Amino acid sequence: MLAVLDPLVWELSVYDRAHSLLPPEGVGCDLGHLERKCKVKAYALSATQKEIDHLEECLTGCHLVIACAGVPVQGKSKAELVKFNGNMIKGIVEASARFCPDAVVGLIVNPINAIVPAMATLYEKAGLNPQKICGITCLDVVRANKFVHEETSAPIEHVRVPVVGGHAGHFTSQSACPLFSQDASAATIQEPRRSELIRRIQDGNREVAEAKKSKGTATISQAYAGWRFGHAVISGLAGEPADEYCFLKSDAWPEVPYFASKVTFGYKGVQKVHPFGNVTKEEQSRLDDAKKLLQDDINVGLQYAGSTELFRGADEAAAASS
Repeated sequence: MLAVLDPLVWELSVYDRAHSLLPPEGVGCDLGHLERKCKVKAYALSATQKEIDHLEECLTGCHLVIACAGVPVQGKSKAELVKFNGNMIKGIVEASARFCPDAVVGLIVNPINAIVPAMATLYEKAGLNPQKICGITCLDVVRANKFVHEETSAPIEHVRVPVVGGHAGHFTSQSACPLFSQDASAATIQEPRRSELIRRIQDGNREVAEAKKSKGTATISQAYAGWRFGHAVISGLAGEPADEYCFLKSDAWPEVPYFASKVTFGYKGVQKVHPFGNVTKEEQSRLDDAKKLLQDDINVGLQYAGSTELFRGADEAAAASS
């Protein structure tokens, strides 16, 4: 709905599996009734149909793909979850690589710190730009801004707290590093309250899950953050460069190859990845602690990428049929 309401969006393709709780065709029809210029199309596939075989019409011409997929942890190890959710998201990434290779692909999937490196590496192995794969992490920034506003009563429009490093996911929430020193209002918050708020930002998903009595996790706030990222991307593509935080391959911190940073999006996608700038001794310590967590996640993702490649099954099937 946020995408349809955005005046920069002229056409929206909605895709999901046919066995979803709400049929994609119904969601598309519902969105299509909103009084906006945006044209909405919907696509549904059965459990056995592959995206690369059936989503050509859905994805051709897309400038932005936002892929929300995966299952919750449910007792799985990190490697097990990366394999399960990686296989699920790989189908969408693979189809995007085939039908809209210049599109920015934003991922909302658990664990982002591992699956973004996996998918970016697969893109790179296929000869595509790995910076087209971005993990949507700005929910951490959204929470930081809101919590600092509530704590200080500073105007919410003026609160801009960077959150760098990784994403505050289930396995490595401490890889997300809020930089309170770089926002005038956040910098006024003293210990121990500062550490309490940082922990709350890192545990935001758990707070929502507990409030929902374990019947769900963050969906509304995640949708808002997802389209905050989406609007920045399409604004840049439309000629108005815009900044947003995301997790991607970069040299923002040379000690790790993937990092959540402020990114400027321009008419070709990622235009500039910003360094995180000066930090306090305390923040540097948090970053140093996050480094090992991040590298462990990245290594799991790279191991997954080493076991597969884009188009392998699809191209083999096409060769066999011909």
